[in-house]
Amino acid sequence: MSYKRIKAIALKYRHKKDFAPKVVAKGTGKIAETIIAIANEYGIPIQNDPYLVEALSKLDFYEEIPPELYRAVAEVLIFVYKMSQKAKS
Repeated sequence: MSYKRIKAIALKYRHKKDFAPKVVAKGTGKIAETIIAIANEYGIPIQNDPYLVEALSKLDFYEEIPPELYRAVAEVLIFVYKMSQKAKS
């Protein structure tokens, strides 16, 4: 039986302060579960995109995302914004 370990990445972006989103947490297994649990605890929307997680996992902590990932991360930020607006309604 094959077991695929869960992975998670957390990004941070401060409008008008950061040039691009940065990786602030990443991990697999128990660390990924903790990242997801903290996001759930604070009502932070989670998007499941294994390809994006794989690409972002290659970045160092506090490293800005590279331009080739801007579109994919922008889609995640739009998703998060829409989910936040729904939660406020």
